[in-house]
Amino acid sequence: MPRQILQVNLKFSIPRADLAAAWLGAAQPIAETPGLDWKVWLMNEAEHEAGGIYLFESRAAAEAYLAGPIVAALKSSPAISDISAKLFDVMPDHSAITRAPLSSGLAAAA
Repeated sequence: MPRQILQVNLKFSIPRADLAAAWLGAAQPIAETPGLDWKVWLMNEAEHEAGGIYLFESRAAAEAYLAGPIVAALKSSPAISDISAKLFDVMPDHSAITRAPLSSGLAAAA
């Protein structure tokens, strides 16, 4: 089964600093998500958009994350709107050529 990239985009209505502070507490629980290799956090302050790119070991792990309490809490936040989530199969051969960070635990080593 191919590894999965999850792309999450959303809009936020509070100052960037407030959002960053609120999300800091979510970072460790996200890091402990079963089947998650890593997450890159995204921010476009000018457009009030944020999100993340996640690498999961399987589609099942990504779908479990999307159905779980972290995403449920995100959806219930009055400061967050227009949440979208897309899953993609990783193309490992092509990604290896372009030096994609596909090894587990990469962030911890950096």
